[in-house]
Amino acid sequence: MSLITRAPRGTEDKLPADIHKWHTAEKVTKAVAESYGCKEIRTPTFEHTVLFQRGMGGTTDVVQKEMYTFDDKKGRSITLKPEGTAGAARAAVEHGLTGQALPLKLFYFTSCFRYEAPQSGRLREHRQFGVEFYGAAKPLADAEVICLANDVFTRLGIKNTRLEINSIGCPVCRNQYKELLTEYYKEQKMCGLCNERLERNPLRLLDCKNDSCREINKDTPVITKYVCGDCETHFSAVKTALNAFNISFVENPRLVRGLDYYTNTVFEFKSDSLGAQDTFCAGGRYDGLIEEIGGGKIAGLGFGMGLDRLILVMQAQGLDFEPAKSCDLYIAALDTGAELAAAKLVKELREQGFWAETDLAGRGLGAQMKYADKLGARFSMVLGSNETESGTAVIKNMQSGEKREVALNAERVKLCLIEF
Repeated sequence: MSLITRAPRGTEDKLPADIHKWHTAEKVTKAVAESYGCKEIRTPTFEHTVLFQRGMGGTTDVVQKEMYTFDDKKGRSITLKPEGTAGAARAAVEHGLTGQALPLKLFYFTSCFRYEAPQSGRLREHRQFGVEFYGAAKPLADAEVICLANDVFTRLGIKNTRLEINSIGCPVCRNQYKELLTEYYKEQKMCGLCNERLERNPLRLLDCKNDSCREINKDTPVITKYVCGDCETHFSAVKTALNAFNISFVENPRLVRGLDYYTNTVFEFKSDSLGAQDTFCAGGRYDGLIEEIGGGKIAGLGFGMGLDRLILVMQAQGLDFEPAKSCDLYIAALDTGAELAAAKLVKELREQGFWAETDLAGRGLGAQMKYADKLGARFSMVLGSNETESGTAVIKNMQSGEKREVALNAERVKLCLIEF
């Protein structure tokens, strides 16, 4: 009988043999975020579509082309979240978190959904670690958010990351820059996608990957020459703080982000270990987002870090992951009388926090020991009528072959596992 279906294109199963890699990434990112005072938030997998249309901007490629949007049974437009920031901002406003002590610092792990051609480490469903700061308007906050991401890479041992930063100004000076861009691009012969983008959001043309468009972009006006005095002062202070933190960076005047809510500082962390699709962490400031979705005038900033790509970087650089957990003790039962004694002892050891196993498939002794090997069991024990009658059994170290006799009660076995 053939399998009735396979996982949809652009999705991926995370199998038990690899899940420890995800545990490593999640453990370190969580620990670093908490050291910065961030608290975890969990938001729904789907939201009302209007949240993304208003928050991210109706002219962005994500909203126009990439969202998984559908009507529910009552005709309401619902969207699987394509990124984590809008949902976190909505939750913070809805539950009054932005009215509490500020700055509010949040982090989350979430699945994001985008209908686009699957890329290495960027599937149609991909996992993201995100950080959000609300109520932190000072340039030092921009540097702190960047530093948080950089600390994650340091803790994981990732080398040779490249930080690119830019300022895209405030809405006022950016709109003036967009007019200059529009006039420039109208005189150029661009790809079809860029012709579409020109009317919606000319900033997106700066990020085109088409070779001919890249040549055109070499002569575009540079946004940092047109930002207002306040934005220039803010960006200068961010760079001063990054230098004080000993974080190297490259100014990329053509770096833009694909969502309309960004203002002032934007940044990306890149790694040559990923090939052409080299960005694996990106973010910036979005001071107008909270107000746009119905809250007050509250500054916001943060980043999203693709966990799929983070793990690809670690693998490419040969970094260590926390080892997958292995079985502490396998108890083989020789006969029906010993099965219950083995199961009872396994239950008691599990209550003590040990991974203990016994046979559930009716195997013979040889097959049970092969199964213990496949589990990577550190120790094994064989129970038969002699052991259950005497109240003692032998624990064997599966690596060294050393053996010790122990009384058949959970406390004595526990001590033996710890001391052996």
